[in-house]
Amino acid sequence: MKNKPLALQIWLVISGILLVISLLLVVLFPTTLRNFFTDDIYTKIENEQLTLMEFGLSGGAEERFFGLNEQSSFDNRTVDHLLLPVYSSYSLISGSLPAEFLQETQILAANQKKVVERYSKDLGKSTLFYVIRKASVNGQPAFLLSFTSDSYRNDLVYTLFKQLLLIMTIVFLFSWIPSIWLAKYLTRPLVTLEQHVRKISQQDWHEPVAVNRNDEIGKLGLTIEQMREKLVRKDEAQQALLQNISHDLKTPVMVIRSYAQSISDGIYPKGDLPGTVKVIEAEAERLEKKIKNLLYMTKLDYLSTQKPLRNKIDLTVLVCRATDRFRGTCVDLEWDIHTLLSPAVIEGDEDQWDVVIDNLLENQLRYAASRIGISIDRTIIQQQPFILLKIWNDGPYIEPAVLDRLFEPFSKGSKGEFGIGLSIVKRIVSLHKADIWATNETDGPAFYIRIPATKKD
Repeated sequence: MKNKPLALQIWLVISGILLVISLLLVVLFPTTLRNFFTDDIYTKIENEQLTLMEFGLSGGAEERFFGLNEQSSFDNRTVDHLLLPVYSSYSLISGSLPAEFLQETQILAANQKKVVERYSKDLGKSTLFYVIRKASVNGQPAFLLSFTSDSYRNDLVYTLFKQLLLIMTIVFLFSWIPSIWLAKYLTRPLVTLEQHVRKISQQDWHEPVAVNRNDEIGKLGLTIEQMREKLVRKDEAQQALLQNISHDLKTPVMVIRSYAQSISDGIYPKGDLPGTVKVIEAEAERLEKKIKNLLYMTKLDYLSTQKPLRNKIDLTVLVCRATDRFRGTCVDLEWDIHTLLSPAVIEGDEDQWDVVIDNLLENQLRYAASRIGISIDRTIIQQQPFILLKIWNDGPYIEPAVLDRLFEPFSKGSKGEFGIGLSIVKRIVSLHKADIWATNETDGPAFYIRIPATKKD
């Protein structure tokens, strides 16, 4: 059944439920009605017995009920009564009841422990319902036998049962139409979502997904729409990447080729051979760095599918080692470093954290005016320990438009190249279950990284 269309499955389920309910009613309804009318018959017999005992057997009138040769008005709806002795040596004869039955009731009355007891007797085509009530006539034990037939009960149950079958058949047949409509109504938005997803799989994702619902189907549509928007942004970013990469890679290649051609022609654009070769080396280094970052992004895509390394790392040592490397490149900058006296131990891949710190410091060097600051502190969030790394500079503020997409892949700042460095930082930080954000503070822009600390730290 799971391979059938969803609308057909829903319709089959609804039809199956209606069918089961109909069958249960067909089975239980006659029995319930029969039990109800049976109890009603016994109640009617007992009530008429009480009335007869109150008015018919008082004032010495017992003798006129003590004869069995009178004809009874026994029919389908009336209750007939016979007052019989419990013990009798002569034959009991009645015009409406068999002698064997009367003798059987005499035995039942003799053995009956309760004052009133209900009985039934199958007489072939009908069932006789009767009640035996113990009594006393002239000091002798007797019993009042009250009885009626069940033909009226059976006729009524049969009539009601036929009407129920007719109603259930009409309800079952006419319920097919609304159940088909309901099945199509429930599956229509899913069909629409399936069409949108098929278009998205074919990279036709420019049409928004609109499902005007607030239920689970609406939440699914909203999730698909969010996925579509991210795919559109990623596609636009990749297009921008190709344009930026083609431009940024083409420029150093053109410089290297033109300078190499000039040298072969005996011309030195920088005045002499060493100066010209130095330009070629700088452009080659720039080209190498761009290619290295692109390859590292591919490596991170692979590492995201693998189990990450969980080595213990002292973040303070990594920061101090990185600052020692960068101090010599810009001797004019002031370095303001505040680190923990005790080790700031985290878990992760040491090489990747070196890339994070190097890329952030390179970004600070590009924008800092005179000072770069670094601090490492501890913080507690929801009883969990974290290491908070802060790196800032006194350069210009980051534009709000740039700040919102600063860590997106291939984002480009005012002085940036094609923005792959900070996207690498974001990927590595996310792989280590850490958080990174940037903000403009009083002294300049600052970058924060919040990293889970080890339990022993």
